Amino acid sequence: MDIIFLRGLTIETIIGIYDWERKTRQTIILDIEMATDIRNAAQSDAIEDTLDYKAVSKRLIDYVEQSEFFLVETLAETISQLIMEEFNVPWVRLTVNKKGAIRGASDVGIIIERGEQPANG
Repeated sequence: MDIIFLRGLTIETIIGIYDWERKTRQTIILDIEMATDIRNAAQSDAIEDTLDYKAVSKRLIDYVEQSEFFLVETLAETISQLIMEEFNVPWVRLTVNKKGAIRGASDVGIIIERGEQPANG
């Protein structure tokens, strides 16, 4: 198994359960690991043969900016499903960081894994 990752993808969105959170965009930071097989891309040296992380990041930015979920859990689940379905990714590990959501904590969020980890080789 090969993994393509994105770390620190920062997006502004409406997220939260409190009235002020429904009116004020907050920063969400995504760290994503996605299973893929890079051998064809390595051989062809063509972007069409790999998981295009720029296309993934653009799609996620568009999606998250337009979303208005109450829970980070719901956002995480929908992001992971989007990645797996739209980019044909069999396994994803996603961290959604709602930075500064808790006074005294620098980071708070959720880490989920979805799909089957492909065997190595």
